[in-house]
Amino acid sequence: MFDNIAHSYDFLNHFFTLGIDRGWRRKMIRMIAGSNPKKILDVATGTGDVAIMMAKMLKPEKITGLDLSAGMLAIGKEKIKKAALENTITLQQGDSEKLPFEEGAFDAVTVAFGVRNFEDLRKGLSEMHRVTRVGGEVAILEFSMPHNRIFNFLYKIYTKYLMPVIGKFTSGDKAAYSYLFESVQQFPHGQTFINILREVGFRESVARPLFGGVCTIYKSIK
Repeated sequence: MFDNIAHSYDFLNHFFTLGIDRGWRRKMIRMIAGSNPKKILDVATGTGDVAIMMAKMLKPEKITGLDLSAGMLAIGKEKIKKAALENTITLQQGDSEKLPFEEGAFDAVTVAFGVRNFEDLRKGLSEMHRVTRVGGEVAILEFSMPHNRIFNFLYKIYTKYLMPVIGKFTSGDKAAYSYLFESVQQFPHGQTFINILREVGFRESVARPLFGGVCTIYKSIK
């Protein structure tokens, strides 16, 4: 599915959010900036937006981006080359639930709009916990549901009906954007997600809702 929409993925992300998604990503990155991480893993990196932002904002020694979609990674590699960040960022194909890295290999792990796509959420989070060093941080940016009833209703109309139509017109794949609504509805956001983070071993987990609860940043420590 992500291979099919790779060519229009970045454009539609920014279009659907009026560009606000860039600010959301920057806020997630700032939440780990204080620990000055040198080795960072970006899970479900897609076309590398977060990896590129982190390279510019945090100046780490190495960023590894991992994603299952070869189509998304191909576009990401071109973006990294254009930004002259090949020495800092490496993208590779892999399964987020079977991370090909040693225990404690990274100072920080990030995921932007990717954990709701895990087939086994706890397994994916457990893998992220495994590859984070003791004391290292994990930051997760994911869609959630607005608390305000009116905003919640409008948000559902927008994501359930308008986005699939626009997505089909632009990317040719209506199902991919219908999936967004379905996956957000099923995702255990807020305190429920924090409880899962604690179950797999993370501590000091906090949630920071953004834009009325449309999305949330979760930060945890191993």
